[in-house]
Amino acid sequence: MFDSIQRGLSDALKKLRGRGRLTADNIREGLREVRRALLEADVNFTVVTKFIQRVEERSVGQDVLARVDPSEQIVKIVFDELVALMGPVDPKISFAKDRPTILMMCGLQGAGKTTTTGKLGLTLQSQGRRPLLVAADLQRPAAVDQLKIIGQQLGLPVYSEMTDPVQVCRNAVTFAKQNNLDTIILDTAGRLQIDAALMEELQQIDRLVKPDQLFLVVDAMIGQEAANVAKTFNDTLSLNAVILTKLDGDARGGAALSIKEVTGVPIKFVGMGEKLDKLEPFEPEGMASRILGQGDLMGLVRKVAEIQTQISKEELEEQQRKMEEGAFTLDDFRKQFVQLQKLGMKNMVGMMPGMSEMIPAGEDPEVALRRVQGMIDSMTKEERRRPHIIDLSRRKRIAAGSGMQAHEVNQFLKQFEQVQALMKQMASMSVFQRIKMVTGLGKMGAFMPGGENMLKTKGDTGHRKTAKERAEERKKKQKKDKRDKRK
Repeated sequence: MFDSIQRGLSDALKKLRGRGRLTADNIREGLREVRRALLEADVNFTVVTKFIQRVEERSVGQDVLARVDPSEQIVKIVFDELVALMGPVDPKISFAKDRPTILMMCGLQGAGKTTTTGKLGLTLQSQGRRPLLVAADLQRPAAVDQLKIIGQQLGLPVYSEMTDPVQVCRNAVTFAKQNNLDTIILDTAGRLQIDAALMEELQQIDRLVKPDQLFLVVDAMIGQEAANVAKTFNDTLSLNAVILTKLDGDARGGAALSIKEVTGVPIKFVGMGEKLDKLEPFEPEGMASRILGQGDLMGLVRKVAEIQTQISKEELEEQQRKMEEGAFTLDDFRKQFVQLQKLGMKNMVGMMPGMSEMIPAGEDPEVALRRVQGMIDSMTKEERRRPHIIDLSRRKRIAAGSGMQAHEVNQFLKQFEQVQALMKQMASMSVFQRIKMVTGLGKMGAFMPGGENMLKTKGDTGHRKTAKERAEERKKKQKKDKRDKRK
């Protein structure tokens, strides 16, 4: 997502480099590319027009600050306007103190409303709430059963009865009070398109059950049409917020940039994957950074912190000890990949500045990791522990087992030697310093076996060592291993 906007902005900023002053002419020239990028990303036409006008008004005639390139100044202006376009957003939900809080989910069929109901329930449960999921979608076949299955997976209670949607919702409120449940999430029916019957049913629930907040679930894949859908629902029901789903797919970003401007309703949460824990608070600043190709470091730090809570204290201490001693093995290296997969490689690539550049266009980011994992898995335990023993015959065997070439295995082993040194260096760094270092590796194209952007060994002259030189090198490493074992 946002690839076209990033490319368009990059082209626009190239036209502004080296200018002594941001004038009306060169600003218009640059913003023409920005405008095209936004329209190609399916942003609403009116939104684009107003956005470009605001950026132009702020940019024209602005003096260039000392030692600051005009292109950098306009990035700041565009960033500020993107944040204003999507925000402000308060991810918190106000809860009633003396009764259950009622949240009503609505939207078109296929937007992911039932799954999002479960995701929201899990999010609130993690905050100490006691949610009840209510199966009030009696239109779509199997919607009730789907919500029951989701409730079982998450350990959340689900209320259902085959009467009518209004009665289900009213009885669910009574059930929640009787069972000391403090939050009710109503999963209402949708339609393939907006029609009078759908709106009448939702208005009836709104009028008789009196939900505290109404959330519209919108599929980001439908682009600027998402803004039109949101506007129609808001005009009829007066929405409190929007939850944008499938933001991790092939969405071009038009929905995220259009909804708030067209409707005045903020995006509160975004769905970033199929799994039930993939509901995240919407952060305009982080999203604007990603659109500008600067990554979302705060989002990355939050995700890393979430994964770290799942790792035992003993394991973290063991990782730290190995890093400090420089005893980081290929097995440890592979474990890091597993943690990256938990974070979601597709999301990681977007969050880490420069990382997207190391992935060939159109290739799944996880493919690069799988190539490396395949090589490691084709090694013996001893080879993973002491990679310096891997000679030409072993490289050929590993290459055959992983579908690679022997020289690609050799290239990866050279990279790993640098990783061992880096891990030792990183042991004394802060979280932000580590992220900065990893970002630098991404920009150099590390961990891409066989690719053009492979990380080159420092000082490598291209000279291939003789068999005698390699044998002497192995002997030195073996002696070092023996000394380390005696210690």
